[in-house]
Amino acid sequence: MECTIRGIGTALPEHTMSMDEAIQLSTDIVCRDEREARLVRTMFRRAGVQKRHTCVPYTTAYEWAGPDAEPSSQPGKTTAERMQVYAEHAGPLAKQAADNALACAGVGPGEITHLITISCTGFEAPGVDIELIEEMPLRRSTERLHIGYMGCHGAINGMRAARGLALSDRSAKILMCAVELCGLHYKFQWDPELILANALFADGAAALVLEHDSPTSAPLCRVTATGSYLVPDSKETITWRVGNHGFEMAIASKVPDLIRDNLGLWLSEWLGSYGRSIESIGSWAVHPGGPRILQAVEDALALEPAALATSHEVLSECGNMSAPTVLFVLRRLLQRDAPRPCVMLGFGPGLMAEVALID
Repeated sequence: MECTIRGIGTALPEHTMSMDEAIQLSTDIVCRDEREARLVRTMFRRAGVQKRHTCVPYTTAYEWAGPDAEPSSQPGKTTAERMQVYAEHAGPLAKQAADNALACAGVGPGEITHLITISCTGFEAPGVDIELIEEMPLRRSTERLHIGYMGCHGAINGMRAARGLALSDRSAKILMCAVELCGLHYKFQWDPELILANALFADGAAALVLEHDSPTSAPLCRVTATGSYLVPDSKETITWRVGNHGFEMAIASKVPDLIRDNLGLWLSEWLGSYGRSIESIGSWAVHPGGPRILQAVEDALALEPAALATSHEVLSECGNMSAPTVLFVLRRLLQRDAPRPCVMLGFGPGLMAEVALID
């Protein structure tokens, strides 16, 4: 018997920003000269994000930069001010995704026994979990767990916790919801190590309904196993730190090489412990951290380019939404009846790889 996924739902904010608008915004606000503007245009086009969604209109960034601010002269809103925006928008967006997951599962909010929330882009207490309990509404006796500050693989961490709950309590019905407002941490000043975040990140939410497998359930899929691997000598290659003017994401240029050099052997051994092999995997739900990350995974596992097409598609249409993104990929694979088993894979600060085996 395994943990099953009964329902999956996603949600995107109403405001959008195209690649051209994103480039214009950064060249207007961040770049101090034409050399930096050329670098930004190249970086954004290589990032592969054609469109992204944001909780506030992208033009608001001009207001946040300050009146008549010269490029790179103002750092934008303080972290405290950005957290106020997070507190306003994170809960409603999470509720949209959670409502969609419940509808997919055919489960009422009053049936949920456990709630797992996931976020790394904001801090607020009482937070998203309390807002979901009150606004959906869930039972006031709903047991809560928050997975905080885990980065882009946070949804897989949440699935591991949900699987443990489901296997220990056959009556549990678990709602897991990941919500990230990455756009709140837009960098207003030039920094070659941080500016890539402006090119990649976006806002979004995704949710799952999970429970113990049973003969009468009709699951979308089953979570068979999860695993983790800390890549050696990688501690400072992906960092996510709280600054005075937003959180600061830095990704070292050697991250793809570390993935390329380490992923294949570890994942082969991990799959082998469950009687599987890389060649036996029918589909891949890989977190699209960026085109170079996806290419590194493809190279490390000797995959055909088509294997990660859905990840590229989500990156192009939605951007990197951190934790929810891999669930967007999974949802599209499920909708298309992609072959199984499926491997979910994400990378985050550490450099840590997280994996889930889906049957």
